[in-house]
Amino acid sequence: MIIPLDSPVLVLNRYWQPVNTCSARRALSLLFLGHAEVVHSDEEQSYATHDFASWLAQPISDGAHEIVHTVQRAMRVPKIIVLAFYDRLPKKDVKFSRENVFRRDAYTCQYCCKIFTTADLNIDHVVPRDKGGPTTWENVVCSCVRCNTRKANKMPKEAGMIPRKEPKAPRWRPFYSPMAEDGMPKDWLRFVELPQASVELTA
Repeated sequence: MIIPLDSPVLVLNRYWQPVNTCSARRALSLLFLGHAEVVHSDEEQSYATHDFASWLAQPISDGAHEIVHTVQRAMRVPKIIVLAFYDRLPKKDVKFSRENVFRRDAYTCQYCCKIFTTADLNIDHVVPRDKGGPTTWENVVCSCVRCNTRKANKMPKEAGMIPRKEPKAPRWRPFYSPMAEDGMPKDWLRFVELPQASVELTA
């Protein structure tokens, strides 16, 4: 269970383009320092921004927001903030790394289709390296230890093990939270273009 201060907040640059997510704790800190404002929408999808003082003054009866409590006050947890000065977008190139392969494949073994922790995952070369297979986005997949051992250095058809998805270089997404579309705050949907897989890095 995620506590309110650890819940994800969508971060927009000053042109209202999504650039990242942060924790609600970090968002409230940026709000207090005057480096960001809360973006809030009403039932008619009209957007307004709030600085720290005006957000603190907002009523807390809105059931769509989580609440955090201080010694003297209660405050709604923001879902979106817009930065006051930052106008850049992050780089669109995704660095090839073991962790990013896991993220692209949603920590799911591409052979048995089960989800594992990082400690129980390996990187498998679809075309084995000793058969000329390169270490690239297009030739590696996330694999559990058992499936990786079973496939060994065999070709996919030889082992009878075909990856569930064709491995590809991931498309950049301006957020870092592998949540399903139905688990994402509705407020985010207007700013974040979701891929079909709805994961952090998608192929």
